[in-house]
Amino acid sequence: MRIALAQINTTVGDLEGNVAKIIENIDRAREANADIVTFPELAISGYPPEDLLLKSGFLMDTRIALEKVICKCQNIVAVVGFADTIKKDVYNAAAVIDDGKLVGIYHKAELPNYGVFDEKRYFRTGSECSSLFEINGVLLTLSICEDVWIEGSAAELCAISNKAKIVLNISASPFHAGKLNERREILTSFARRTKAYICYNNLIGGQDELVFDGGSLVVTPQGEVVASAKRFEEDLLLVDIEPGDNDDKIPMTKAPELGRLEEIYKALVLGTRDYMGKNGFKKAVIGLSGGIDSSLTAVIAVDALGAENVIGVTMPSQYTSTETRSDAEILAKNLNIKFLNIPIKPVFTAYAEILHEAFGEGKPGIEMENLQARIRGNILMALSNKFGWLVLTTGNKSEMAVGYCTLYGDMAGGFAVIKDVPKVLVYELSEYVNKDREIIPASVIERPPTAELRPNQKDEDSLPPYAILDPILQAYVEEDKSPDRIIANGFNAKTVKEIARMVDRSEYKRRQAPPGVKITPKAFGRDRRLPITNRYSPIILP
Repeated sequence: MRIALAQINTTVGDLEGNVAKIIENIDRAREANADIVTFPELAISGYPPEDLLLKSGFLMDTRIALEKVICKCQNIVAVVGFADTIKKDVYNAAAVIDDGKLVGIYHKAELPNYGVFDEKRYFRTGSECSSLFEINGVLLTLSICEDVWIEGSAAELCAISNKAKIVLNISASPFHAGKLNERREILTSFARRTKAYICYNNLIGGQDELVFDGGSLVVTPQGEVVASAKRFEEDLLLVDIEPGDNDDKIPMTKAPELGRLEEIYKALVLGTRDYMGKNGFKKAVIGLSGGIDSSLTAVIAVDALGAENVIGVTMPSQYTSTETRSDAEILAKNLNIKFLNIPIKPVFTAYAEILHEAFGEGKPGIEMENLQARIRGNILMALSNKFGWLVLTTGNKSEMAVGYCTLYGDMAGGFAVIKDVPKVLVYELSEYVNKDREIIPASVIERPPTAELRPNQKDEDSLPPYAILDPILQAYVEEDKSPDRIIANGFNAKTVKEIARMVDRSEYKRRQAPPGVKITPKAFGRDRRLPITNRYSPIILP
């Protein structure tokens, strides 16, 4: 049996475009003599469609779109993800289409409702539709994503009790660093328990904060991965399972393995490219400070969009050093992007003059530092309004976590590329992009990080060194460990208490931040949702 896994990049709500991709890949699979072609979870609607699923018109249009696929599915079996409606109930479903006829529908039984998933908000648990079907005398079962993640699930029991030869799983499993290894462990374990081949087809592409990395897999009953699709790219993976002695047997294909930094970088590029493209933006503008965060953001943007579609803007103040100004210009030249120089000192002076009476006497403080960031934000948004460029913000996860960022200043923009990238990882990724040639000037990587909003300012004036801060943030934010547990792991008690306090009081800022690419197991926003009005304070034992 020849099976094609069509790993496609869908767009939520683009029913016409998604159907066109599905039909195109049905044709490609048929030309390759495939018996079956599968598509990712909710391929018709795109994933996740969220509250579109609450609109009856959308659900009706989804069914009409499926009928268009059915009409184009001659001489092949296709398994296509869609949202099925029975009376007022909606199901996450897989349609089985055989030679132009809808011959079966499977409803997902295990609905994830954690992290970024809200499926119980929209879908009913599947119970009425069988997952069994037979093609060319071979018994197969259907499953959808989470169905194979839960040991002892209905999908697993069905495969075992019916001695199914092949389990087809269509999925939309979002990326975070290391996620592929988790999937492999889940799938190989499932294959061994069921003694069946598992053909796992994962979605590809960016959708708001989420990135789907593909990496579709075929696993033998012994738990061996024998074929894999590309990651962060569309692909059509063809596999033969017990094809006999025919001469046109497809050799098993394994995509190249990606290292940790490479997969994270590719996720950031794909997430940025798809957010821009799927929302109709062609060009991006970035404030280039000469620092490492804006430098890395610019490199990612150029890889995502092309140098001709990225504009860098330096906005020096009286506190901007000659070195950082020079580094911003060198970076722009290295990337071959358009570079604008717009000094903010005249604007800052004007603001200071008109606010002098209202502020009264006294030494300038944080208000004047934040004012500079907000002037820069205004300039970037003015350019965005004038030319239709999307502003890419440059704040990293460490800064966002503790509130070391300015509302309506450096947080102003449409997409936050490195929002989920901790500062230490920013340095690692910067070294990674410089592996073949120096794109980011070495001085940017070597210089102590600074916002340059006052004389001789350094990040470490306000924060612990990032090598200390980031592990504390990982424990507190991503692992939900209490301050007591973090302190017990050897971190300074005063530092941990202060960092926890800063994280908790900055929720209101993060709620107003633009979306950004998720690359860690728990990102701010979709993953971590805490109330802004919140008086809970962890009890820290003496």
